[in-house]
Amino acid sequence: MKIKYNIFILVVLLFLSCKESKEETYTNIENLRVLYSSGDATAWPKPTLDSLIDKRTFIDIGVLPEITFPKDNTYSKEKVALGKTLFFDPRLSVSGQIACASCHNPELAWTDNTTRSFGHDRQTGGRNSMTILNSGYAHTLFWDGRASSLEDQARFPIGDPLEMNEQLNIAVDKISEIEGYKPLFEGAFGNDSVSLKRIQYAIATFERTIKSPKSKFDKFISGKSDKFTDEEVLGLHLFRTKAQCINCHNTPYFSDNKFHNDGQTLFGTKNEDFGRYNVTKNIDDIGKFRTPTIREVSRTGPWMHNGHFPSLLDIVEFYNLGNPAVIQKKYLGTARDSLIPKPSPFSRKLHLDKTELNALIAFMETLSTPTRRILLPELPK
Repeated sequence: MKIKYNIFILVVLLFLSCKESKEETYTNIENLRVLYSSGDATAWPKPTLDSLIDKRTFIDIGVLPEITFPKDNTYSKEKVALGKTLFFDPRLSVSGQIACASCHNPELAWTDNTTRSFGHDRQTGGRNSMTILNSGYAHTLFWDGRASSLEDQARFPIGDPLEMNEQLNIAVDKISEIEGYKPLFEGAFGNDSVSLKRIQYAIATFERTIKSPKSKFDKFISGKSDKFTDEEVLGLHLFRTKAQCINCHNTPYFSDNKFHNDGQTLFGTKNEDFGRYNVTKNIDDIGKFRTPTIREVSRTGPWMHNGHFPSLLDIVEFYNLGNPAVIQKKYLGTARDSLIPKPSPFSRKLHLDKTELNALIAFMETLSTPTRRILLPELPK
């Protein structure tokens, strides 16, 4: 009887210990507020990093640095003006109806807020349009990383039959025949010669200027400690620790610029997408997609490469459950067996409760900034 009683007491003590530990997490919010808003990231609690993360090269989240322009495509306001005009010009498309801005609307966080974008002849694209906000910090472009730079990226939509569907040389010829473009090219490049390279370089230069202003998060960690609610402070701490978001969404860009399989290959379904593998043909890349930035995330839905997630709660619940991957068992033991994707080792259950999930979402929303209108260019004639 005494043994049973002692066991009962031990269980109660363990329960109270767990409860106290959890309550301590919530009552220490003011301590976390002081640390995170100190302006000194070295004072922050250590992030919870997976064993696969190289801690020597890991870069924590923070305020975005100044954008750098490549040496072979330096900044000039004239080049930005030309790139902006081309970005909004639908004459780069075969129909004369689709511009870069058709899928990247500045009033919709530079995306289109649709599951998948419409292109030439109202065809539906294969993937969700990523925002181009802060794309100057990306190392590769598109969900599968097929473009090595913003300059390289600019040519893809023009020639894509599902997007602008224009032959690149014809697109160049059409721009060359527009008299109003001649002074813009001369101002940007020194003479009025039009080439595909110059079109790409001008658009890329304009896109590098599309950068988020200081967010609530940026202001908070820079010393304005009253900018965050207690819930947002907790969400920030969870993001870097228990929720393990920091493993992929790190650096001030909130992306590691790498590729991961998060269980969204949808193997064996009509929406199957092998992602990075389609570019590299490396079987280890099956189902991997580029980590998107989550700056402005509350404004860029629906989410994921397929646009299948209509709310931020859907996303955090998915990760909380360990990224369950759909695998059609009928393919096991068949010729497609070797193509069954292997989810990232980062995929594991997080055991976040409702309070923690809500706090995580509240923090993610602090990364977004108000919509800013821009003056649309007058298209040359």
